[in-house]
Amino acid sequence: MGIKAQDITKVYGKEKALDGVSFSIETGEIVGFLGPNGAGKTTMMKIITGFIPQTSGEVTVNGLSVITNSLEVKKQIGYLPENNPLYDELYVREYLKYVAGLYKTVNKRERMEEIIEMTGLHDEQKKKIGQLSKGFKQRVGLAQALIHDPEVLILDEPTSGLDPNQIVEIRNLISRVGKQKTVLLSTHIMQEVEAICDRVIIIKEGRIVADDDKGNMLKYIDEEYQTVLVEFDKDVSKEKIEEVAFVVRAVPVNKNQWLVQGQQEHDVRSKIFNFAVENKLTVLVMQKQEKSLEEVFRMLTVER
Repeated sequence: MGIKAQDITKVYGKEKALDGVSFSIETGEIVGFLGPNGAGKTTMMKIITGFIPQTSGEVTVNGLSVITNSLEVKKQIGYLPENNPLYDELYVREYLKYVAGLYKTVNKRERMEEIIEMTGLHDEQKKKIGQLSKGFKQRVGLAQALIHDPEVLILDEPTSGLDPNQIVEIRNLISRVGKQKTVLLSTHIMQEVEAICDRVIIIKEGRIVADDDKGNMLKYIDEEYQTVLVEFDKDVSKEKIEEVAFVVRAVPVNKNQWLVQGQQEHDVRSKIFNFAVENKLTVLVMQKQEKSLEEVFRMLTVER
């Protein structure tokens, strides 16, 4: 049955963190939840898990309202929050036993052994959590989210702090368990989304700007245009760049760095280079962008 969010709005004072957000995720789907910092991803996840209430709208998990059936919903969700709060003075095994007890997990000892092996914590299980590296603390957080075998997984930056080998292991784990669960995964790593997600939701300023199967995301890039990433040594205005011949629009990415869209039939790179020379600018980077999820994300979320 999965997750269903209908017209969710969340207001803090005079600020809208979420503005009419609606989506549904079915069992067996792994959905990447993307957006820039402050877009509302973590707020949405906290509402789904019942940590905070929405201002308006309704969220159901497996058909149950997160407001009126809060306790039952929490039993069905495994949640790895962004900051991953843990009890540093407890031993890994002691902590997982405590969490399993809270959920009244059946066959607690066998489940603990299974999760410890699954998350690669075997050699660390007798250490205090405070003695662990950030990567292993993240594994403990994932283990506590999985210990009660939940039907729904909410994972906020699950591979944060892991080394490249650990990232691959955790991605594979999420892929395996996700076949029987509903998974909502927040991350800033585009390769992670491309590797394990079936579908992508992109949110900007509290509103969904894209929601589609991963393979369909490139349609959000206009095929009529080519895109070039350009970095100058000095500041230059958007208006000036858009005056360059064949340039359709310029989107700021970082300081002095721009995504420039140009007409497909003309290579705008030579025009941009001439523009730089005429304005006494040095071109530090100029790369024609291949169409990718990262480009879709940039074009949909950066300020225009």
